[in-house]
Amino acid sequence: MKTKITEMLGIKYPIICGGMLWLAVPQLAAAISNAGGLGNITAGNYNNGEELREAIRQTRRLTDQPFGVNITLLPSFRIAPETYDDYFRVCCEEKVAAIEVSGSPARKYLDQVQQAGIKIFHKVGSVRHAKKIEELGYHGVFAAGIEEGGHPLNDDVSTMVLLPRIVDSVQIAVVATGGIADGRGLAAALALGAEGVMMATRFINTQECLAHDRIKQEFIKRQETDTTLICKSLNLQGRALKNRLAKTVLESEARGAGPEEIFPLLSGQRAKEAWITGDIDNAAFMIGQSVGLIHDVPTCQELLERMVGEAREILRSRSALFN
Repeated sequence: MKTKITEMLGIKYPIICGGMLWLAVPQLAAAISNAGGLGNITAGNYNNGEELREAIRQTRRLTDQPFGVNITLLPSFRIAPETYDDYFRVCCEEKVAAIEVSGSPARKYLDQVQQAGIKIFHKVGSVRHAKKIEELGYHGVFAAGIEEGGHPLNDDVSTMVLLPRIVDSVQIAVVATGGIADGRGLAAALALGAEGVMMATRFINTQECLAHDRIKQEFIKRQETDTTLICKSLNLQGRALKNRLAKTVLESEARGAGPEEIFPLLSGQRAKEAWITGDIDNAAFMIGQSVGLIHDVPTCQELLERMVGEAREILRSRSALFN
């Protein structure tokens, strides 16, 4: 399955893992890359550049295939501005295959990334942002619909509409994300003009992901209606699993609580502990509506081969309708 993305990144399948705080670590990144996709290390898992460097080198001990790094440029209680400088410097020194940026544009880092020969992408939720990223000189964008987990743009446009709009509006590579978890989503994205797909929620329910099995089994039970948008009152919209913590956040927002009350509830340490202990109710799990499409816990190899097989069969059978 060859697309601009597979050619650009040197991967077998046009399937990319997105950033996942605490979960996108060397073990999972290597498994995805070994399966033919592009694995991901999330820089925010590490306190400084040297810790990230060790994670990159650990991943290289587990795979000889390309992988990327996610760097989220948003205000953080834990990550200082100079730490972001270190993240980019280390990625360039280690010459990772790609960098996925979300949040603010990485203007100050673009020259060094380009000089290092690294492909850089930015996650966007609108045509206007995609155009700006193209002007800045990025290699591509991840077109993220409102279905995605994490922090979708509050334009609230679905992937089905956003993706072709962005494809029609820029010349750089476009990757689809938001609501994709199987071969049908991959086939649909390709039909709408994407060069590949990016997934995060689906990769949680793989055998190589360190998330507790209790959480993986809970995700299998959940439906597409089991996520909710929190923090809209704080202009930091986030899609999270419906649980006790999300209910508390929404109730706090409804009575006018401010960030000083709400942000401690969203502590990254809560989520870090919950992924390990399997506590499903006391952390914010930032997952997408694609949770409704998750029915098992395959290996990364099984997942990618199944997705590509399904997509090929769908595209082949639908093309026969016009013969």
